[in-house]
Amino acid sequence: MSRSRYPLIAVLLLLGIALLASGVSAAENGDRMIITSATAETMVTPDRAQVTVSVQTENADVKVAQAENARMMDEVRRALESAGIALIDMKTTGYSIYPVYDDSGSLFRQKVKYYRVTNSLQVTVRDVSRTGEVIDIAVGAGANQVDSIIFMVSEDLEQTIRADLLTKAVKKARGDADVVAAASGVNITGVKEISVGGYYPPVLYENVRGGAADMKTQAAIPTPIEPGQVKITAQVTASYLIG
Repeated sequence: MSRSRYPLIAVLLLLGIALLASGVSAAENGDRMIITSATAETMVTPDRAQVTVSVQTENADVKVAQAENARMMDEVRRALESAGIALIDMKTTGYSIYPVYDDSGSLFRQKVKYYRVTNSLQVTVRDVSRTGEVIDIAVGAGANQVDSIIFMVSEDLEQTIRADLLTKAVKKARGDADVVAAASGVNITGVKEISVGGYYPPVLYENVRGGAADMKTQAAIPTPIEPGQVKITAQVTASYLIG
């Protein structure tokens, strides 16, 4: 065999491999399937809360405002820690210092009236029934703003509930596929793929604000906080092979 034929043989081999590959692909793309989607959901009482409180101070001397703010926030932290809130469950989420100007002067000659310092602390409450108590403790220790309350489901509880919901969703998807298959006169021979989704939105209450004097006056009455419920959803989309 002459050497000139080697390139031709190589080309033919490559063409053969390409044809075989295209045949496999065609077989895969030619799968007959029934595709169904199903959702399972339930309402759950949150078992976690995140409360964000702030200390805001004002003074013509920025250093005085800053020092007073630091002292008050330290008292808030100490009070919460004494009440059983772990340091790992307290996190600073904001700190700002900005001047407030006197509006009575000229626009181009405004003078600083005072400085406002704000320090925000996020507190994770692992016993949701103590949410109101935690707010009262923080306010009693010096916090003069309650910025937000978020109710949520802990990861452990969510996983337990989602496992049950996914089981129900898969059974529902298979049940729908069985009905379609029977009505179409075909049989389900296997599962090609199943995709999983799901979502639950935490309950958020924002800008729960009040003056320090008013809040401390009301502190004698425990702050009523109700977490309500959140919806946890599990979704599946299944592709069943038929024959």
